[in-house]
This record gives sequence, structure tokens and C-alpha cells, in this order.
Amino acid sequence: MSTLSDLAHAQGRLADNDVEWLHRLAGDGQLLADLASADIVVWVQTEDGSFVAVAHARPSGAATLFYRDIVGERVRPQWRTQVQGAFESAQIVDSSSPDWFEETPTRVRAVPIVSERQGGQRPASVIGVVTRHTNLGEARTPSRQQITFDECADDLFRMIADGSFPDPAAPTSPRRGAPRASDGLIRIDVDGITTFASPNALSAFNRMGFDDELEGESLAEVTTRLVPPSRQVDESLPVVVTGRAPWRTDIEARGVTVSLRAIPLKDRGTRIGAILLCRDVSELRHQEQELITKDATIREIHHRVKNNLQTVASLLRIQARRTHSDEARDALTQAMRRVDSIAVVHDTLAQGLTQKVDFDEVFHRVLKLVAEVASAPNTRARTQSTGRFGVLPSEYATPLALALTEVVTNAVEHGLAGQEGIVTIDAARTEENLRVTVRDTGHGLPEGRIGQGLGTQIIRTLIQGELGGSIEWRGSEGEGTEVVIDIPLRWLTA
Repeated sequence: MSTLSDLAHAQGRLADNDVEWLHRLAGDGQLLADLASADIVVWVQTEDGSFVAVAHARPSGAATLFYRDIVGERVRPQWRTQVQGAFESAQIVDSSSPDWFEETPTRVRAVPIVSERQGGQRPASVIGVVTRHTNLGEARTPSRQQITFDECADDLFRMIADGSFPDPAAPTSPRRGAPRASDGLIRIDVDGITTFASPNALSAFNRMGFDDELEGESLAEVTTRLVPPSRQVDESLPVVVTGRAPWRTDIEARGVTVSLRAIPLKDRGTRIGAILLCRDVSELRHQEQELITKDATIREIHHRVKNNLQTVASLLRIQARRTHSDEARDALTQAMRRVDSIAVVHDTLAQGLTQKVDFDEVFHRVLKLVAEVASAPNTRARTQSTGRFGVLPSEYATPLALALTEVVTNAVEHGLAGQEGIVTIDAARTEENLRVTVRDTGHGLPEGRIGQGLGTQIIRTLIQGELGGSIEWRGSEGEGTEVVIDIPLRWLTA
């Protein structure tokens, strides 16, 4: 087991919402480690009363104590009493003297993790313990920034112990480029006045056009002056820059985009200020915009290719109607159907946001193309499909759609020619293989011979050549035909 959910659920002691609370806390483990310049470990109690580590974060700006991952390990004897005390008393327990870990002096703080139940319907409870392991071997005179970071860490640990952090209203899925403590940190008081701004935070605001000191300034007024009146502002910006809600937003000025995350600070439920993390994400947002533009361009290309293919299919249909040769008409009709099946794939890609397609939807539409063949004189064919193809990469959806069109068409045209019958298509997918079986209740293979026409050659080229799969024809005269296609999915998704 390696995930927090696996380890927490394995103990059989935590409800789902408690595990979700631990997930949120573990998600902010790196923030706590960077602010405290210490290793952060989350523990949950096991059925035998001991504790097991379910999450660990190392500090970015200080030496770690744990060079090996301790997730999944039981609490060590020198920390057991302290962790047990925090869990049972629901109080923060500090080590009374330096704790030695592999010849390194450390200071350990054990903080109870209190989970507020949904809507306050049930009383808060201790669901685990988070420990802070500070390396005293690198002790040096702290800077003002480090003192502020320590104070912020202490505030957050206190909030963990009273159940007000992490905030359940905070977003659970941070946007790419979410700010970290090292990217820039601003602390504001309850009135929104900046009491501290790290050098990186000040630099980010300087790049947006603010050329003064942030400390002593109202952050809301500063951002108001920075944002051009003509620019549309995210409605969450005011509550973020005043620290009133645990939200995230972006502020853009002079071509610079800064991502902001607010973490309200509380003391026994009363707001006392906030931490704002900020990061210059101009390049990231530019890359995201480029990806959006490229995605729109690719979809437009697929849309135009689909339109062009449908135009080609229409021309073939017109030509087929005007020809006086039955053989030429059949050849043009088959070519039209093949073009239409490729157009279906491009139409599906034009509607999606990724270069993968739900092939079940594609194949359902491809089957409709065969209906024209099924309506031939003296032939009454019904098609039915079972199983699921699932999602496939676009580069393999086209050859598979075209190959299956040929197989089903052959089953109707040749297998059921001049009679009534059923064509069944079954898709069976595993992690390693996709098997498609096409059966008909028709005439069967004469003396077991496989056709040598253009359709059969196309099928072999597509399945064996482009998809790296195999195809097998089975059946005998008068007993119908079965075609089995196997495609290795590991090769498909490589």
C-alpha cells in the first residue's frame, strides 16, 4: 500500500469524510514543511493502538531529517508517547528536550488533527496526529522572513488542532502553477493591511507596476490601482486580497499574471488576518493559452477534414447513381462507405478536447453506414453489438473503424446475400488486449476459403500493418462465418 487512502482505510477506524480531511491536510503538507523549515509527517492510529505514517513532506529550504520515505512505517519509540499524548488530549505536545535522530538534534511538535464533521452535525474529533521535526543541527540566527514563516506555521498548527485548517471551503484541485511559500508570501492583518511581504512577493507586484513597499499598504487598494479599469476582474479577487475566504484567483497587469491564494488565519474561530501566497505565472498562463488555441485549431482541422470527406462521399454517391455499370456502381458505393467511415472519426475528434475517442460512439455511427448495404434487394440483415470498445487513441480509431466497416459489410453482402440473418459484433477489452468478434448467420465460407478481394486486403493491411494485431476467419459452408480480431493494447498506448 502506498496511498494515503489505502493506509488510512486499512486501519478500519476512519470514515470517508475523515479520510478526505486527511487528504486535504496532506495536500498542504509541503506548505507546512516550507513555512516551518521542518519535516512534516501525518499519522493515523492503527487497530492495535499504535500509529502509522500516511503522509510525509520535506522542507524545500532546509535539510530533511528523513532521507528514506517513512510512509507506511509505525511510529518510532522516541515519538510514541508524544504522539499518543497529542491524540488522547487533543492538545499540542512539544518535546521537553532535544530529540536525537541518527545523531542529529531535533525538536518535535505533535499536533492533533481535528476534523470538523459535515455541517457541524457531529462533534469534532481527533482523527490523527501531524508531527513537525525540526533539524537543530543547522540552527542559525533567523531572518525576519524565517521568523514570519515560523509564526505562520504556528498559526496553522494551532488551527489544525482546533479543526479550522484545512478549510473545507478551499478548492481541492489547485490550478497548474499554484503558488508556494517560496514563490512569495504576504501576511495581512484583519483589516487587510500588509504586515509582511517576502522579497519574491514584492518582486511579483513590482513586475505588475507597483514600485513602492507593500508593508503598511492595504492589499485591496494596491490591486485596485494595478488592474486597468477596462480589464474584467475575477469576482473572487476582492475576498482573496482581503483574506476573507480560502480561495484562489489570478491578477493581471502590464502583461504579467500573478496567481494568489488566500489562507485565512483564525484564533478559536475569530479571523485574525490571512496568509497570501503569490506566484508569477505569466509563462504558465501563456502556455495554457497556446494549448487552448492549438486545441481549437486541431478541432477545426478535424471539422474541415470531415466536411471535405463528406463532400468526396457525396461526389462518389452522385457518380454511382449516374453510372450504367453494376460493377462500377458497386465499387463507387464501397469507396463512398469507406470515406464516410473515416469522416465519422474526424467528426468525433472535432467535438472533443483530447485526441482520444470513445470508440463505442464511433462504431455505433459506423454501423448505420452499413444499413444502406443491408437494405439491398432480397437481403434482410439485422446488426447487434455487445461489450465495449472503450476509449482509443485517434491514430488507431480510423483504421479500426475502416476495418470493421469492411468486415461487417462483407458479412452482410456476402454472408447474408439474398437471405435474412443477424450480424453480431462483440467487443471484449482487457488491460492488454482488445478482441472484436464479428459473427453472421449466413452462408459461411465455401470450403473454408477466405476471400481475396479488395475488402479482405484492406482489412489485413489495417489490422496487421497499422494496428499490429491479428485477424482470423472461421466457419464452414452453411454454418455462418466468424471473424476474430485481436489488437494488443500495450502496443496501442505505447
